[in-house]
Amino acid sequence: MSYMMGIDVGTTGTRAVIVRPDGQVVGAATGDHEPMRMPKPGWAEQDPANWWEATIQAVRAALEDAGLKGGDIAAVGLSGQMHGVVLLDQTNSVLRPSLIWCDQRSQEQCDWITSKVGADRLIQLVSNPALTGFSAPKMLWVRDHEPRIFERAAHFLLPKDFVRYRLTGEFATDVSDASGTLLFDVTNRRWSREMLSALGLDAKILPRAYESPEITGEISVETALVTGLKAGTPVVGGGGDQASSAVGNGIVLPGLTSATLGTSGVIFAYTDAPKLDPHGRIHTFCHAVPGKWHVMGVTQGAGLSLRWFRDNFAAAEADYARRVGVDAYELILAEAEKIPAGSDGLLFLPYLMGERTPVLDAQARGMWFGLTAAHTRGHLIRAILEGVAFSLRDSLEIFRELEIPVSEIRASGGGSRGLMWRQIQADIYGKELVRLRTSEGSALGAALLAGVGAKIYASVEESARQAIQTEDHLAPRPAEKKIYDRYYEVYRNLYGATRPLIHQLAGLASEAPAGG
Repeated sequence: MSYMMGIDVGTTGTRAVIVRPDGQVVGAATGDHEPMRMPKPGWAEQDPANWWEATIQAVRAALEDAGLKGGDIAAVGLSGQMHGVVLLDQTNSVLRPSLIWCDQRSQEQCDWITSKVGADRLIQLVSNPALTGFSAPKMLWVRDHEPRIFERAAHFLLPKDFVRYRLTGEFATDVSDASGTLLFDVTNRRWSREMLSALGLDAKILPRAYESPEITGEISVETALVTGLKAGTPVVGGGGDQASSAVGNGIVLPGLTSATLGTSGVIFAYTDAPKLDPHGRIHTFCHAVPGKWHVMGVTQGAGLSLRWFRDNFAAAEADYARRVGVDAYELILAEAEKIPAGSDGLLFLPYLMGERTPVLDAQARGMWFGLTAAHTRGHLIRAILEGVAFSLRDSLEIFRELEIPVSEIRASGGGSRGLMWRQIQADIYGKELVRLRTSEGSALGAALLAGVGAKIYASVEESARQAIQTEDHLAPRPAEKKIYDRYYEVYRNLYGATRPLIHQLAGLASEAPAGG
């Protein structure tokens, strides 16, 4: 039997899964990453070498978990966190830590890009506005603030593509991940010569862009020695984490939508043609399905908000969970189960790392709003769950405005594994939430794309028909939906009402000395 491997370079770890053609996961393992470094508010960096170390660990452990050898793997697919900037010099050495997806330091560069190119022209050229999350503004920040480093840059790679380089020695990416750089002509699926010229960037530093199931290289002899994979095994283009997750969730036909709760949160929908939001509130990217596109709205701090609460306000539960071998999140969420829908008038804005959809504001800040002496820690926790779901509903409202059909929402990501948070989502979205048999998401999607490249499947759509099966369905509860509809009206106006004060406060914080 032929097996496929998917490798997903996430924010907190690298996941490797081994999959049979019927979608059954037979081996899986994760290599943990060091925590992201945040030297200043809104900054976020990781060391690419750590991704490679985690990849080696995950691949070897997944092979051992499956009881397989490298020669049993027909092909490897890659997925990963989008938008990060990895710069290599002429000797292919990493020049500096990667500015990753949630780094917000490049607002000045975004403003310059918008002024230089024009807001409307940006949508025409690359289908998206200039946002701090994207790669090009981060590259320009390095050029502006670290010119000696930038002068030495010979190659730019996205996070998963750095791992590809270490696996194969090839400089390549795929069209879905390239779409998030602000340098890619999404409509025509190629690098944008106009954008490169306008920004003064040399096309020579860019990797070649492939369709996601295309073979981009082979496992090298050196890589085979450290990973256990077989030299010569093909490696396909793969996809950005959201496009790969969509493949793993079967979002490969019109009307299908996914709600992914990882570190960030994403609402993702398939489209047959580029669907542009003139206001740039949602992203329009190439899909991992060749010749197709997708739209997605992004909440920067989805699972990140709950993890932030765990790390800062639930140390006792986390310590107890480690000692007895249980999930700390289960202990924390048990408190929220006692709280009614609406958290007794408490709302949470999950803007802990700025925000994309719908406010497009790197200076956006999080808050609990409506606190009283009657509120408990359980209220704070439930308000986080509800606030993240409200934020994702913002994307669904934009989809409705743009007449993008949403017939079914499929839940994925670590935050969707718990019944309570899935039910809260169903109630707030007002849509049935479907859970799939396999919840591996991005890593599974990368494996299926590898299967297409290896001719195990005739197409990406065929891979979904063979490998994706539903597990259960959660319908929205009418009474809770009615409550949440009323609270959502307050939620959607909260940011606008406080934006001037949020910006004033962010400005004061930026003027303070480090640690002050």
